[in-house]
Amino acid sequence: MQRFLRLCGLFACLAISGVLVVPAVAGYRATGRHARAIPGTSCDVFPQDSIWNTDISGLPVHDMNDEWLDSMEAETTDLHPDFGPPDYGIPFDVVGANAPRREVKFLYAGQSDRKRYPITKSTPIEGGSDRHALIVDRSRCALYELFRVRWKGIKVSAGSGAIFPLDSNALRPNGWTSADAAGLPILPGLLRFDEIEAGEIEHAIRVTADVTSEDWLWPARHEAGVDVAGAPPMGARFRLQDDYDISGFSTRAQVVLQAMKTYGLILADNGSNWYVTGTRDARWTNGLLDQLKQVPAARFEAVDTSACMIDPDSAAADCPAP
Repeated sequence: MQRFLRLCGLFACLAISGVLVVPAVAGYRATGRHARAIPGTSCDVFPQDSIWNTDISGLPVHDMNDEWLDSMEAETTDLHPDFGPPDYGIPFDVVGANAPRREVKFLYAGQSDRKRYPITKSTPIEGGSDRHALIVDRSRCALYELFRVRWKGIKVSAGSGAIFPLDSNALRPNGWTSADAAGLPILPGLLRFDEIEAGEIEHAIRVTADVTSEDWLWPARHEAGVDVAGAPPMGARFRLQDDYDISGFSTRAQVVLQAMKTYGLILADNGSNWYVTGTRDARWTNGLLDQLKQVPAARFEAVDTSACMIDPDSAAADCPAP
């Protein structure tokens, strides 16, 4: 596997304006509610029964909980929001049916979707070495994601690229990367300010770890790890413990922390331990980020989601009753 992909996606992106508010439904099975639409579109982020949008608060603790937390240095690490004001985070773009499309030359073409992408020189690109580009075509409800984008004149290249139909639970071919090392989409796992303003986040959140194993768990499709005993695999799911008291946090911080209890975190890339990612948005405040940094990583636990899987090639989830 490509070892450079250990760096793929330390930051990530979601949309930053507009909200579709839907009612909450009790229970921890696949919730039956729609994921919030991407601002500027009528596109939900995957079907309502996607594992991304499934309440995992009642699932059992994973047998590897202690080893994974130890590997991620949970006892000496706090949660870290990897985004902030005024422009720290991953940008994204929304385009229409008439957006120009062009071929992209891929370094890892064998694991990339080799189609035309709606990218131009004005498409926002993430800063740093990962240089992600995330683009939603609102006319097709399709998500286009690229890693390590580079322009040379009118030609564009990237390390890898993936296209995700947002109305589908289909996963990438097993063993394939995406624009993220786990072979997962980036956009669905990002914290968005509009969600916090709406008062509820209805999906799992993307997190990174310094060391990952040479393995992956559903719904991940790819690894970028090393042969180290006890290291967590791509796709590992973590949740904030139910008895962790969040009442002393601000209303906005409570929205984030409650999502971490209900939907948890999905390990999607190599990076610093316990870094969670969000969109580029000038509305983020240091006050909110400073509160999130107070949460000890030791108050998270690994979750066993294996019983929720219906088909290993689908992200559709049906979790057993507690």
